[in-house]
Amino acid sequence: MTLLEILMVIAVLALLAAIFLPALADHGHRSSRIGCVNNLKQVGLSFRLWAGDNGDKYPMRVSTNQGGTMEFVGTGEIFRHFQGMSNELSTPKILFCPNDAKRRCATNFENDFNNSRISYFVGVDALETNATMFLCGDRNITGGIRMRNGLVTLTTNQTVGWTREIHNEKGNILFADGSVQQLSISGLRTALENTGIATNRLAIP
Repeated sequence: MTLLEILMVIAVLALLAAIFLPALADHGHRSSRIGCVNNLKQVGLSFRLWAGDNGDKYPMRVSTNQGGTMEFVGTGEIFRHFQGMSNELSTPKILFCPNDAKRRCATNFENDFNNSRISYFVGVDALETNATMFLCGDRNITGGIRMRNGLVTLTTNQTVGWTREIHNEKGNILFADGSVQQLSISGLRTALENTGIATNRLAIP
């Protein structure tokens, strides 16, 4: 091959790379978002199974004396709410979002399990009977009033959103009825307005 032919081949390869690499990267992000949605669906099922055995209440609304996690709501130990459902969850892997580069998946629910092993917040006031309340979701939610011990308060008149971390200004919400939605920033604001309550408390790990 002549030098000119080699340069032409290189130019064609560079052009093809410029066309297809962004598409492949976007496909990878979509796959990760789908994996996150599937995780949250399994988490939602675990919450509902637990509630089915505990008077239709989620762990955050049941005392530790009855096997719940109510007393941990104000402690900052967000992992306790998931640890209390370890039998229903089966594996801590579903509490880790594939796109969460700053976290590492736990190997068990005991000595390797803490806030830094979790990608998802917990809506500590969620009720199974109020389908639109936030039960769980990506931890990169922002815009609320940050309180002590990991609690963030969102009100319907606040400007909430997603950070670029995890899903690049998008995120997933698990609602109290077990459904999961992928939401943009505008979709998140609409969902918050539709929760039916003035204040939403989220425990963010």
